[in-house]
Amino acid sequence: SFSLFAQEKPKSTYEKKVNFGIKGGFNAAMYFVDEFKIKDITINEIQNNYKVGYFGGLFLRVNMKKHFIEPEISYHVSKCEISFDKMGSQHPDIEPDYASINSTIHTIEIPVLYGYNFVKNGPYGMAFFAGPKIKYVWEKKSKLEFTNFDQKGIKEELYPFNVNVVAGVGVNISNIFFDFRYEVGLNNISKSVTYIESNADGSEEVANMIF
Repeated sequence: SFSLFAQEKPKSTYEKKVNFGIKGGFNAAMYFVDEFKIKDITINEIQNNYKVGYFGGLFLRVNMKKHFIEPEISYHVSKCEISFDKMGSQHPDIEPDYASINSTIHTIEIPVLYGYNFVKNGPYGMAFFAGPKIKYVWEKKSKLEFTNFDQKGIKEELYPFNVNVVAGVGVNISNIFFDFRYEVGLNNISKSVTYIESNADGSEEVANMIF
């Protein structure tokens, strides 16, 4: 991510009591799937296809000598795609038939980070930071596409609030800061996945995917 402090003149990060600024950058999301089952077929091999998303936001940094506390608020657009063989690789003599799930998720995120400046030499610095993050999923703006599935009417419902843990390293040159972050979700963002299943007698019923 790219950050810009609003300051009257270049001073050390911990010389000013409070810094504030704008933040923007790019992200790459990956889904961790514990179990994926469609009907009686368990999907074991899932391919994550990385896509680049983006974000922008505001932050406030409260400095305490080399330590700092940094609350933020930002708007993220995260993209990801997973693909898999619908036969679950259980029939090696049959040519694979791949399906995919493509997601674009819009979130409003509020992390509160603790940081420590372990390098500060003139206009150059480096800091470690970590902390919790609350994420609100804007479901009306988010988009989930299920491609080449045999099931009809697939619908996934997401939990509106999720909790992540963030850790990273930031480097700065004067008032321009670059953050490199890694974060992990502490809960499953998927609440349920349902689809319409046709019965032998021609009737239809709502079924669930375990995902």
